[in-house]
Amino acid sequence: MSELSIIQKTYDLVKWYVPILNRLPRSHKFALGERTIASLYDVLEGLIVAQYSSQKLAQLKTLNGKLDVLRYQTRLLVDFGLMDEKRYAYVTQLLAGIGSELGGWIKQQNQRE
Repeated sequence: MSELSIIQKTYDLVKWYVPILNRLPRSHKFALGERTIASLYDVLEGLIVAQYSSQKLAQLKTLNGKLDVLRYQTRLLVDFGLMDEKRYAYVTQLLAGIGSELGGWIKQQNQRE
């Protein structure tokens, strides 16, 4: 598992997702939209920092929780009728790929410690 691969996938997710979130109706843009954008940036920044950290495991576990929050925020977008099923299927596929790599990274760090 390459740490750079997960960072690139997360970067691509941010690049794809933020413009969609910025077009949310005003009633959702500042609550759900801004929180989701902040979560995206938190995960990206956290992965970059974890790559250089000597104490990766705790950071990676925290990021795993943040990734789960992103999954729920995305699901809310669909439940509120703010995202169509096609986009939802695509973003959940991206999140699953990132989650899979993150899980592998966590497993690797568990074996080291």
